[in-house]
Amino acid sequence: MATPDKRLNAFRPDLADARLKGQVEAPRFVEGQPRQVTVPVAAIHRGPQGDSMQVTQALLGETLKVFEERDGWAFAQLDRDGYVGYVRRAALSETITPVTHRVCVRSTFLYPAASIKTQPAAPVPMNAAVAVTGHDGNFAALADGRFAIAAHLAEINQHADDFVAVAERFRHVPYYWGGKTAEGLDCSGLVQVALEATGQSAPRDSDMQEETLGEKLMVNGYDGLRRGDLVFWSGHVGILTGPETLLHANGHHMMVVEEPLRGAVDRIAATGLPVTSIRRL
Repeated sequence: MATPDKRLNAFRPDLADARLKGQVEAPRFVEGQPRQVTVPVAAIHRGPQGDSMQVTQALLGETLKVFEERDGWAFAQLDRDGYVGYVRRAALSETITPVTHRVCVRSTFLYPAASIKTQPAAPVPMNAAVAVTGHDGNFAALADGRFAIAAHLAEINQHADDFVAVAERFRHVPYYWGGKTAEGLDCSGLVQVALEATGQSAPRDSDMQEETLGEKLMVNGYDGLRRGDLVFWSGHVGILTGPETLLHANGHHMMVVEEPLRGAVDRIAATGLPVTSIRRL
């Protein structure tokens, strides 16, 4: 039996998610306890240390299951995309507040009162989710007592139409490993954020996206491609904004850039990484 992917299954040598009984060996199987993210962005780390590699981020309003809490850290699995890692316990609440709206712009602010001059104002990213309880002029009143610009929110089931247009809003955002916000994101983070804004679920990492998103194209070279196709390399993914242009967060430019597809293909191939597939949603 193949060992389950640790990125998507919560298990360690000393404990495992109770749902994995019969699939992994562990001295303890535990039921995950529900928690909700209460900070704008919570880093998910590979290990329970602040200097451990960030593997992804959880956003305000997102829910997760916690399997252990120790020394200020929680071993958890995100409900949205199933990713597993460690998050600071202080970023989570045991109280689950049902969300009604999500941030539909690249980023916005939450204010302590219905005025843009009030402080402290907390920046929150696209796809963060909040509970709206009322309105005060141009502001939405939130369940936690703060306020948001109402025009920057969409009802939780209302989505953008064009994921490529969403991704294009992130041009020139810095490259940031594990990032999912306008402060910084990586290649697969850009794809996931853009698709989620249009109501389409997507796994977190590029290899997972290559395995599950859309259908693999049978192409003659790079002919017949179109806007929205996804181009994959080993460990990398980009979005076609047109038949010959690629948008991607990449370590060469250290930001999200749009560039000629052929130029990117040749440059990356020179490092020993050919295109592995092109997929159409």
